[in-house]
Amino acid sequence: MEDELKMLLQAVSDKGLRVLSLDELDRLRVLLSAKDYGENKKADKSKKKLLRQVNVEIYNRHNPRRFF
Repeated sequence: MEDELKMLLQAVSDKGLRVLSLDELDRLRVLLSAKDYGENKKADKSKKKLLRQVNVEIYNRHNPRRFF
């Protein structure tokens, strides 16, 4: 579980969220939600920011915007 989280975070760090499939994004969301950073406020803030970005990316893939 920890290794899978590290692998997904490394992929996001290198190339961004767009390289992950929907299944991988969902798995990343689940793993991040389960991770507890305890007293480390900076890590917890980063976790919440990344979770917001993951949720937005999942939403955008399910509901693509169409520009005319």
